[in-house]
Order: sequence, then structure tokens, then C-alpha cells
Amino acid sequence: MKDNQTILEIAVKAADAKKALDIEVINLIGLSSIADYFLIVSGSNDRQVAAITSEIEDKLTEIGVEPKYKEGIRGSRWIALDYGDLIVHVFHQEERELFGLEKVWAEGERLELSDWI
Repeated sequence: MKDNQTILEIAVKAADAKKALDIEVINLIGLSSIADYFLIVSGSNDRQVAAITSEIEDKLTEIGVEPKYKEGIRGSRWIALDYGDLIVHVFHQEERELFGLEKVWAEGERLELSDWI
């Protein structure tokens, strides 16, 4: 099993490869028992949301990491992939604004991603 930083970096790069919008990682260590990190990204349309999700899954599968749970796969505008310590949220832009996960987890540290993308 790969370490959390490696899994997170691969997921971020996969999202970026499919031109995900507003890529954000929130560090939840010490704030939540749900996960250590949220990766939150947006797609501009349903096809892009699906493509981002597939790319993340494919790249993590290549290193032997499979999601424990998936939610919202068919026709969804918000897809969640649960990798244990990392939960990936792939939103259609409008749903991301509506649900505002960044506001809910405002006390979580935002990670600097410039070294990865």
C-alpha cells in the first residue's frame, strides 16, 4: 500500500490531467475521523466530471489502490470516491457551489499544490 501523500499526489495529478477546475485539497487531520484529506475538484459538464473520476480511479488502480466506496457514479453531478484516508469529491461546478464543502470544512488547512500541478 502506498502512503497517503503518494496517493494524494497521484489523484491531484490525474484530476489536473483531465483539466479539472479549482483543484483543492483540505487537510482534515485532527479535525475529522472521516478522512485525513478531501480532494475537491470541479468539471464544467457531465462528460468532464466522468472523465476526471475515471482518470483518478485508473491512476490509483495502477498502483494497487481501489476505492472502498463510490457514490453518485451514474448521471451524477457529484461523485465521491472513498479511499479511506482520502475522499475525492468530483463536482459539476453548480453543485460544488451549492453544497459548499470548502465552507463546511473552513478550519481545515488548504494544501499548496504548485509542486504537483
